[in-house]
Amino acid sequence: MDSLSSSFISIFPPPNSPVSHPPPPSPSSPFRVFSVRIEEKPTIATTTTTTAKKPTGPKSQTASLNIRKRENYVDQSLPATIFNAFDTIINNFIDPPIRVSVDPKHVLSDNFSPVDELPPTACEVIVGTLPSCLDGAYFRNGPNPQFLPRGPYHMFDGDGMLHAIRISNGKASLCSRYVKTYKYSIENEAGFPIIPNVFSGFHGLTASAARMAVTAGRVLAGQFNPTKGIGLANTSLAFFGNRLYALGESDLPYAVKLTSNGDIITIGREDFDGKLFMSMTAHPKIDPVTKEAFAFRYGPMPPFLTFFRFNENGEKQADVPIFSMTSPSFLHDFAITKNYAIFPEIQIGMSPMEMIGGGSPVSADPGKVSRLGLIPRYAKNESEMRWFEVPGINFVHCINAWEEDGGDTVVMVGPNILSVEHTLERMDLIHASVEKVTIDLKTGIVSRLPLSTRNLDFGVINPAFVAVKNRFIYCGVGDPMPKISGVVKLDVSLSEVDRCECIVASRMFGPGCFGGEPFFVAREPDNPNADEDDGYVVSYVHNENTGESSFVVMDAKSPTLEIVAAVKLPGRVPYGFHGLFVKESDINKL
Repeated sequence: MDSLSSSFISIFPPPNSPVSHPPPPSPSSPFRVFSVRIEEKPTIATTTTTTAKKPTGPKSQTASLNIRKRENYVDQSLPATIFNAFDTIINNFIDPPIRVSVDPKHVLSDNFSPVDELPPTACEVIVGTLPSCLDGAYFRNGPNPQFLPRGPYHMFDGDGMLHAIRISNGKASLCSRYVKTYKYSIENEAGFPIIPNVFSGFHGLTASAARMAVTAGRVLAGQFNPTKGIGLANTSLAFFGNRLYALGESDLPYAVKLTSNGDIITIGREDFDGKLFMSMTAHPKIDPVTKEAFAFRYGPMPPFLTFFRFNENGEKQADVPIFSMTSPSFLHDFAITKNYAIFPEIQIGMSPMEMIGGGSPVSADPGKVSRLGLIPRYAKNESEMRWFEVPGINFVHCINAWEEDGGDTVVMVGPNILSVEHTLERMDLIHASVEKVTIDLKTGIVSRLPLSTRNLDFGVINPAFVAVKNRFIYCGVGDPMPKISGVVKLDVSLSEVDRCECIVASRMFGPGCFGGEPFFVAREPDNPNADEDDGYVVSYVHNENTGESSFVVMDAKSPTLEIVAAVKLPGRVPYGFHGLFVKESDINKL
């Protein structure tokens, strides 16, 4: 164990309370399951309640934690019974979860297993002190299935749950709540899954046809209304137009807010006065200067890509359909510069015809030539759209982009997936190399330069440098993906000198400890003269040896990303996706 790992492990002391932890896995099983969630409610349901007292300053507050709480009513109508029986037949005989990537026993093992909601609960600062600039809340989104899956389950299929740590005057509290999507609400009321999983439920023609038939039957029986959305809101968050949104690209955004005591409330599904249709990317880009939000949606039907934006007041502007993208592509993220939006059309596409041969409707096409598409940010139509072929570029996530040479050159940085065929089925085999792509708009020549050879993803920057040239990037280290074993800091400027490895700082979490996406919080966000890396990198980290989770704060300037504060969390925070820090002044606007 290196010195960095040793220093980090010390902040996770062994449990010293009577709270029981799950036993270690038996030698015959490599997996450990922290919790099991019933798939249906019994006719007569009981609620198990654990009461714990948490100190909140000079007074003590009693918090009731509901374990697997369900309503006493379960839908036992004839249609529900029939469709559930068909679901059982499909999951047990037609399409059982035999692939590792969709086997719940594997996908939901260890800290990927779901947790219950946690009301606002006081936390203990166990290392250092929380910096004064962390006055607000850090939200992290991720999948947390409401019910134990009865059939195939991919980690992308879980119901969205927000984990928010509220920080004020050096004290912290944690709250974990489901995003109350339409899907979550109707299934919670019924007591069983109704809407099929998108990433794991449609693999092969027979299984897909069977699940579609059951789904159509449920719609006709009035069990759910697909026009109200089937999304999970489990991917990321965005703050624009003085509103906070939980996002998932298969649906519209869900507006959420934080109450004065740190609780999370879902306001509802937002269609922006009827101007936003069907879905929106989970990765909108917020210009820190104009306060505009740029976004898009994509899908299997033409136009396969539609670009749009929101003004600084959060009002949606007109759609710009992109018909020059001639086939459906898995377009998860994009980037903006001062004048352009850049879309990566990668080798992962959407092809329902693949299901005929037993494949997935979302799969890689090794023969496809990747392209980058540039369109002016304020384009009224796609007449000025330009596409540049960049063979082998597979940017699922985009870190940043900017212009050089008076606007004649566009630079884009992102983690390039070198083993794209494993993206959905074997994420543990993925290797992503952070690359810088330079496009000469005059000549059309595209050049590429790797910035690091390590397996890196979930790259973030100082949010004040979105759309302009930045120097520093903070990435999660895949060990392997989707687990994050540490955080590294890259200095992009080194690539301009001698094309060397650009990692300049590193913090590994230690044996059995894994985190998630880092997030940068500036020490002086309103100071235009502050150094780009003057701030802190924050993340949730889980210790699989003790079963405890923590919130860690690292000095972004330190060559070891020194931990300056750590908060022991009162509940386990499962591994998830993307997060966002919202300062107190913005929370008060919600």
